[in-house]
Amino acid sequence: MKNAKNEMIWANLVHLGYNFWVEEDAPPFEGSTEYIHASSTLLCNKTSWNEITEKMVEDGLNTILIDLGEGVRYESHPEIAVKGSWSVDELKKELSRLRGMGLNPIPKLNFSASHDEWLGVYSRNLSSPTYYQVCKDLINEVIDIFDNPDFFHLGMDEETYINQERYNHALLRQHEAWWKDFYFLVDTVERRNVRSWIWSDYLWDNQEQFLKKMPKSVLQSNWYYRYSFNPNSNDEYTRMRVKAYLTLDEHGYDQIPTGSNWACAQNFGSTVQFCKDHIAPERLKGFLQTSWAPTIPERKYFNLAAVDFVGHAKRKYYSHQ
Repeated sequence: MKNAKNEMIWANLVHLGYNFWVEEDAPPFEGSTEYIHASSTLLCNKTSWNEITEKMVEDGLNTILIDLGEGVRYESHPEIAVKGSWSVDELKKELSRLRGMGLNPIPKLNFSASHDEWLGVYSRNLSSPTYYQVCKDLINEVIDIFDNPDFFHLGMDEETYINQERYNHALLRQHEAWWKDFYFLVDTVERRNVRSWIWSDYLWDNQEQFLKKMPKSVLQSNWYYRYSFNPNSNDEYTRMRVKAYLTLDEHGYDQIPTGSNWACAQNFGSTVQFCKDHIAPERLKGFLQTSWAPTIPERKYFNLAAVDFVGHAKRKYYSHQ
């Protein structure tokens, strides 16, 4: 199943892999989020996964964005896998089940240097020939597994030192180095006639560069997780993130705005309301919900609540769909 032409996307991010932040052996620190340290055992429970995906169908969602990470025993690089990672055959069977339920599966591999612990040793090889080859291998294998999906989410968010200050290894690309690697990843995806999709927060602190260098072909997901959507807010955090939606629209980028129940239960509904009112319909391709919670029994109800907020917003603001 592929998304019908011009159908509004109602998506939820579900984690197969979850090794995106602090190394497993990094020191614990005060205020750290539960499960933020990488795990040598997969943090994905199949029963919880099934309940979340079934809830997505019940609430009228049509797209599942799967954060793959270390959750697959890739045939090109099985060394990335952890205990419990799914085989390629297992993943293919699940993709078939999801399509049969009416969910369009989209892959995500986050290549941000702040969120690539899933790459294992290769996360320390940024911008090297080895790094490029591994990234190319994985992207092409995933595209094959997903049978040429509509999109491929490349992540690319929060690549700054402040987002890595608790890591054992703080690595980042800046200026032209970031763009060189970004273009490599996008080119690898687009050579397969798949559309690249990224988080848009590079725009926040690099607006001039972003607007000059970011291809219109790349689908954008700006994200903001609070309640207030005042683009003229005195609070810089709010103002910068909310205005990004308007800037992307003004400059002609297609968007899938992203909300979350991670910090605010009302956020997703507010995201839908604001973006429906301020983004041109032809560039508003849908909405994405993110719980940022692992797919495990201990976090199941938080994941289910995230889906419920999507269903409520869809019924309230798009009852004709």
